[in-house]
Amino acid sequence: MKSESSHKSSRLRQQAEGLFPGGVNSPVRAFKAVGGESPWLERASGAYVWDVDGNRYVDYVNSWGALLLGHAEPRVVRAVQAAAAAGLGFGASTPLELELGEAARRAFPALDMLRFVSSGTEAAMSALRLARGFTGRDQIVKFEGCYHGHADSLLVEAGSGVATLSLPGSAGVPESVARLTLALPYNDRQALARVFAQQGSRIAGVIFEPVAGNMGCVLPDPDWLADLRRLTRDAGALLIVDEVMTGFRVAAGGACQRYALRPDLLVLGKILGGGLPAAAYGGRRDVMQKVAPLGPVYQAGTLSGNPVAMAAGAATLRILAAEPDLYRRLEAAGQKLETGLREAAARAGAPVCIQRVGAMLTVFFTSQPMVRDFAAARACDTAAFARFHRQLLVQGVYWPPSQFEAAFISTAHDDAEIELTLRAARPALEAAYSV
Repeated sequence: MKSESSHKSSRLRQQAEGLFPGGVNSPVRAFKAVGGESPWLERASGAYVWDVDGNRYVDYVNSWGALLLGHAEPRVVRAVQAAAAAGLGFGASTPLELELGEAARRAFPALDMLRFVSSGTEAAMSALRLARGFTGRDQIVKFEGCYHGHADSLLVEAGSGVATLSLPGSAGVPESVARLTLALPYNDRQALARVFAQQGSRIAGVIFEPVAGNMGCVLPDPDWLADLRRLTRDAGALLIVDEVMTGFRVAAGGACQRYALRPDLLVLGKILGGGLPAAAYGGRRDVMQKVAPLGPVYQAGTLSGNPVAMAAGAATLRILAAEPDLYRRLEAAGQKLETGLREAAARAGAPVCIQRVGAMLTVFFTSQPMVRDFAAARACDTAAFARFHRQLLVQGVYWPPSQFEAAFISTAHDDAEIELTLRAARPALEAAYSV
């Protein structure tokens, strides 16, 4: 259980508020949605993190899903140390780029070619520019509650931290840019068919999360997925699958493998970099050949393909390829956590909806039997979630600090960590509705 000590964290927070906007370098870290003070973390190992006051937590944030193997996995750390000792960066090509690129292509057959970048935002932004450059069209379709980074044209009904802060989008995004993005309800086949009937010839591409994770874990309707592929193909638009979160997490080949998807362009990040800043976009050869220096679509990055990040990613993917039982174990841990949370909610009399795909999960505070879109997610009781979150933290469980974020399980979450979490869950669920 977490101790009462938070003196160092409080001092650091006060110092940070004078230095960083809101005291943080990414908005959700401010705990605005759940209240209380966010812990300042200083070390981690396996399934655990420790704050500067010495409190230990079972971690379900996992660097927002990037750490499938848990914190400080020794083989990944050794690879990073070796790469760093050889040079932190060169601004030139290195063999590690080839190793990681080939490993990504083996996992995702849709990647005829790819380009490394430094963040998921950069990868999604570049994929949209490429879709527009390839098709000669301007319109992009996205879905309410899907977050693809903070590029201007993608901050429209973006879920995640935007929803947590109750912002409709973002100041600073010109209306002329926002008008080029059509935001539709997730899983809504009729809305999708209607927009293609009306504007199909103007749509450059459709970008979506195949399992939404930034309005909470929301599963796709298989018929909706089929419509996406058919309608984009028929209209000459590109289908862009954002697997920054699901890539290598929900299956070895991500959601593309799990749902038999064949996108035109694919966006990867998080696990691809093994916990360090790395991402990629790629797909059909004829599309990727439009990227400079082969074609007219310009994109560049000083730190793209950074050797230390490439080493972390390559080591992670080597481990995933060498341990085929790993995904079975992740599924078993996810199932145990899901079942235990359902039982704890029933005992506590707490109306919740629990949704999971593989090693990602959300407890929605709602009496609805299923959350299928952003409207349903926004209707959840966020105040109850906040009380649940605060009680979990007191009990030593670090859960994502927003109703609109998925929780992540790693291979380091064994029975002991799941059982500790479930022991904390019942009082947390009781606290959620004790008002």
